[in-house]
Amino acid sequence: MRIFFALWPPAETARALAGWAREAQRSTGGSPTQEGKIHLTLAFLGDADSAKAIDAAKSVQGKTHSLPIEQARYWRDNRIVWAGPRETPPPLLELFKRLELQLYKRDFILERRPFAAHVTLIRKARAAQSLPPLPALDWPVREFVLVRSTLSSAGSAYEVLGRFAL
Repeated sequence: MRIFFALWPPAETARALAGWAREAQRSTGGSPTQEGKIHLTLAFLGDADSAKAIDAAKSVQGKTHSLPIEQARYWRDNRIVWAGPRETPPPLLELFKRLELQLYKRDFILERRPFAAHVTLIRKARAAQSLPPLPALDWPVREFVLVRSTLSSAGSAYEVLGRFAL
């Protein structure tokens, strides 16, 4: 069992992103993220105490905002195609910083790299000369979630363990 905090899109936004990923896959190859698993990771905790993580999240306050999905890119190092904002919206960056602080206060060890707001849409991809245009999307951010990821031979299964309103 692994746990992580994330933003989860509305169903219609996830559907549109999954459709875009299937279209982009024609030129990038790879494996598109399943519609029900599309999310933006805030903090990956790994094999950790979910009760302690929930306690941390309850201390976090943030502002509702919109997450613009304005660009899609290929990251060669990770071999992924991702979509996200051109710049991280200030309320999202503040949410990340507040969550990170509360997690550190509870002795969670997080990756020490800058937060990059992105949604992984294709894994094991190759570079393409161009990607299709992104659809116009609405992703209102009103909460963040704690998710458990369970791995099996069939892949990963996600279960929301807690929802935290902004």
